[in-house]
Amino acid sequence: MNENPVSMILIPGFMLDESLWDQLVNEMPKEWNIFRANLLQGESIAEIAQNIVQNNAQNSLPKFIVIGFSLGGYIARSLAEQFPERVAGLILVASSMRPDSQQQKEHKLAAIRLNSKEKFRGLSSMSILKTLHPLNANHKALVKRIQEMGRKLGYDVFVKQSMLNRDVYDMGKIKCPTLIISGAQDQVRSAEEATELYNQILNARLETIEHTGHMIPIEQPKILASLIFNWLKEQNLKS
Repeated sequence: MNENPVSMILIPGFMLDESLWDQLVNEMPKEWNIFRANLLQGESIAEIAQNIVQNNAQNSLPKFIVIGFSLGGYIARSLAEQFPERVAGLILVASSMRPDSQQQKEHKLAAIRLNSKEKFRGLSSMSILKTLHPLNANHKALVKRIQEMGRKLGYDVFVKQSMLNRDVYDMGKIKCPTLIISGAQDQVRSAEEATELYNQILNARLETIEHTGHMIPIEQPKILASLIFNWLKEQNLKS
């Protein structure tokens, strides 16, 4: 086993901030070195990944585990591709390798046009409900929490993240052990997308969490933490 505690970078998803990980972090050992990244610096997925490595609190440590949620998974993959010597393990939660479809691009452009700096109040309730398990459809506090993250990030961040080109990657550069986690009731990222990642990444494992929609870190943090902990132990990546 390693002599030092686990060092870990957590990367949130589209219009989500560092508070996405609150419950997950509470489930993790207190001695772990955990850095919560944001997506604010950089104009492309590659640049955001570069800035996370340059600015993270664990920069003096030789290696770390990277966890990316949804859009954060694209950035986590880019980080592993660009800095393979730094990434000991990669965990992709409710993510994908697919670029935006033409329809998705058009929907994002329409949302940008319908909003402005003055009018933007975060993601719409309808959009957020699609990310949740049906049993959480009436969970108003949860919807409000997700919406508030987006409101704080603001319209300019909404535009930048909406326009990121997701069709830039070289999966062959990912050599580290990788854990891919999908939500059984995810309406945003399908089981097929998780399988595509699994088929393209060497040394990968695929796990599915039941009774959750897309927002796994919020809807099932205990199960997510358990999967991560056990996988790190099996891979000899934890102390």
